[in-house]
Amino acid sequence: MSYEENDRTERWDAERVREAERMQPSRSSGERSKRRKKKRRGGFLLWLVFVLLVSALLAGVGWLLANDFCAFNKDPVTTTIEVTKDDDINTVADKLKQEGLIEYEWLFKLFGKLAHAESKIGIGSYELNSKMDYKALINGMRNRNAALNANTVKVTVPEGYTVRQIAALLAEYGVNTEEALLDAARNGSFEDYYFVPQARKGTDQYLEGYLFPDTYEFFVGEDPVKAYKRFLNNFDVKMNEEMMARVQESGRTLDEILVIASLIERETDGTDRAKIASVIYNRLNNVGETYHLLQIDASLIYGLGDQYTGKLTEADLAFDSPYNLSKYPYLPPTPIGNPGLAAIEAALDPAETGYYFYARGQDNLHHFFRTYEEHLAFVNSSDYKG
Repeated sequence: MSYEENDRTERWDAERVREAERMQPSRSSGERSKRRKKKRRGGFLLWLVFVLLVSALLAGVGWLLANDFCAFNKDPVTTTIEVTKDDDINTVADKLKQEGLIEYEWLFKLFGKLAHAESKIGIGSYELNSKMDYKALINGMRNRNAALNANTVKVTVPEGYTVRQIAALLAEYGVNTEEALLDAARNGSFEDYYFVPQARKGTDQYLEGYLFPDTYEFFVGEDPVKAYKRFLNNFDVKMNEEMMARVQESGRTLDEILVIASLIERETDGTDRAKIASVIYNRLNNVGETYHLLQIDASLIYGLGDQYTGKLTEADLAFDSPYNLSKYPYLPPTPIGNPGLAAIEAALDPAETGYYFYARGQDNLHHFFRTYEEHLAFVNSSDYKG
């Protein structure tokens, strides 16, 4: 064999060796890949078994929780629950558990907080049963279902009373001290009520307009915040979906409607709410002869507060306040009292008149006028009461 032939043979042998070396790692890699696939299949099966076990466990727990929440498969129990002024959602849940009406206190407490149960559950004695689900239990402990049997007082709050007047009235009946009641009206926690203007918290006007005048029954020494929640719950019931739809149709906010209603309430003799409402709206909507000035003294008196001595003086009439409606046009910044349903209805449905003025006559009735000349002539006559 020549040198050249020998050289070619060596090169061919070397190439075969290198090719064989290249093939060896490939086979080894394939084997490792197979092993990895087996491990993956094993890991997936373990994960799947774990997921199925956890799912089964959660399904079982979920079924137990659902049974309690929805009052399924419970032993028949009927009992009486007493809710006192010192109770909250936690203590109420404890009582329900002790009486066999619920199984999982923590779940009831969680639902109660989400459902704002503390603002709905009232003080009193309630007959409940194990057929009631969580929502029914909470609704069953509303004030309207209560049998109050402790040391209680019944208080009738007149229409148009201010927050300060209501606090003084409740204090007279021993609901709590006037100081504590005023502090709660200014600083109490009423965030659960969507209609309460939180921007006014810390002032006397925080709840003004929203404490619905009615007859209520309170515990002597009751928590002031819980006492006010009775008013707010009643307001929420009275201002139902139909009423709120009418507010929306009016083009005004709920607070503006209550401001107008509070002005009507302080001015009416009980028979002329719709006419007084028409005067207010005529002045608000038209320049007329009054240039949007409502000129309602009751608003000024509210703004004067403790400075009012019982009769308006020249200094009072010049008082620089947004409640001075002879000085500032349009509405005052807040309601000036707590109107009843009839005044709210009048604010939503005023009479259609051309009246811009009214004055009280010797007959103790309001007389209405279209022009200032007509109004002035009546004021200068013997029919005017003054």
